[in-house]
Amino acid sequence: MFTGIIQAVGSIQSATTADDDVKLRINCDELDMQDVSIGDSIAINGVCLTAVNFSAQHFEAHVSKETLSVTTGLAPENIGHAVNLEKALRLSDRLGGHLVSGHVDGIATVLEFEQLGDCWKLTLEAPRAISKYIATKGSICVNGVSLTVNTVSSNVFTMNLIPHTLSHTNLQFLVVGSLVNLEIDQIARYVERMTEWATDNPK
Repeated sequence: MFTGIIQAVGSIQSATTADDDVKLRINCDELDMQDVSIGDSIAINGVCLTAVNFSAQHFEAHVSKETLSVTTGLAPENIGHAVNLEKALRLSDRLGGHLVSGHVDGIATVLEFEQLGDCWKLTLEAPRAISKYIATKGSICVNGVSLTVNTVSSNVFTMNLIPHTLSHTNLQFLVVGSLVNLEIDQIARYVERMTEWATDNPK
């Protein structure tokens, strides 16, 4: 589990293909790796991956064909790109954002990214299949960053980003047409499941 509070911005140093899978080497100079062990989970742009090798300056992770098919930003063409990094949540950590699993639900497209005073308004178009889970004032994870939804209209929603969020994440590099990973709030999943169960199992 993760919190959606980014701990460092790294970059994809190399990407080696193995059949349909990819092995990533991530430059992570700013991420404290002293408490990391092989097999630990690290979220890259909101995608939970396993560290299979690491040093103080980098770690390596294996990305399966399935993961590549449902996420963005991890393929070989992204070498050199900035990526958001977060180590897995410990029970003693503060929950500054919201509970994030690192399992991406869909890929959204940036429709608008404009400055409003000191902040920036980010407008995304979500896949219709998951737009029903996005609610005003609810939480959403964008490229691993925990954000609050301001408005929703059909499958288009907006968020305001403060300067700190921009300067400490790779969201600062977004432009119209950029693709981002989305993970919906897990509470929405449980509400839907309980509603389905109640409908299928009337008293």
